[in-house]
Amino acid sequence: MKIVIPGGTGQVGTVLKRAWTAAGHEVVVLTRRPQRPGEVRWDGRTAGEWIREIDGSDLVVNLAGRSVSCRYTPGNLKAMMDSRVESARVVGEAISAAAVPPRVWLQMSTATVYAHRFDAPNDEATGLIGGTEPGVPDYWSYSVDIAKAWEREQERADTPHTRKVALRSAMVMSPDRGGVLDVLLWLARLGLGGSVAGGAQYVSWIHDEDFVRAVDFLVGRDDITGPVNLAAPAPLPQRAFVRALRKAWGMPVGLPATRWMAELGALVLRSDTELLLKSRRVVPGRLREAGFAFDHPEWPEAADDLVRRVRGRRQGGRRPEGTPLS
Repeated sequence: MKIVIPGGTGQVGTVLKRAWTAAGHEVVVLTRRPQRPGEVRWDGRTAGEWIREIDGSDLVVNLAGRSVSCRYTPGNLKAMMDSRVESARVVGEAISAAAVPPRVWLQMSTATVYAHRFDAPNDEATGLIGGTEPGVPDYWSYSVDIAKAWEREQERADTPHTRKVALRSAMVMSPDRGGVLDVLLWLARLGLGGSVAGGAQYVSWIHDEDFVRAVDFLVGRDDITGPVNLAAPAPLPQRAFVRALRKAWGMPVGLPATRWMAELGALVLRSDTELLLKSRRVVPGRLREAGFAFDHPEWPEAADDLVRRVRGRRQGGRRPEGTPLS
């Protein structure tokens, strides 16, 4: 296939491009700063020469959007909203105008669209959309608004010959430098990988290999449209999540953090506590109903596998026995 990935230079794009290139597909990445072969310039807002890559392609996977790993200032929140909505709009316009439109358009979304809750998991059919929960910071609702606007822009695009799926993804765990797992392991190595604010909030996640397999599964299923949760079937409380990660790394202790300590840490890391404190209890209802089977459904085993791969790469790229190829 010819696959076009707008905004594909980040962690998720790297995971997908690596897998698809290894499988023999042609992958074109649209980016504001092209530096490598296969990268084409775009600004994420306006049409340009890049639309030629869309016309005649088989699959478009739009990952574009300002990183959520930032302070949630009014300016950053606006940039997060605009970058997602504008990129989805212009991708939809390019697909609509294509003489030979792609068969499938996968649009990145987020599991953050669901409510902060502890009582029950959120699937696509019965899950609660967030934004109105009592007792949470007001600005958390803006993150939900961003997710809803992101998906709405894809829905309203006039692309009758292209199947559309919104990927409500949990955190993708990969051994790549700079990703979320890299940050979590750095904290664990410093002895800071303990529970945060009690650790009862749920963490939803997905192993990078299952993420790629799930995306491939969705590309091949012509009967699936609309929002799909990309998350492992076993979300778990944050205290159990970090305990399993510390065990996989061999770190016996992790300093717990109170809410105010989390606020201070987020300030130092130029991030936001919503990423730590919101309970994202998300499960893959539609994937499982469609027959998708996870290779890494439980976090302790997935953490062991990811840590082996991290250590294998640090040993000059030598892969420990039994470690899957990425």
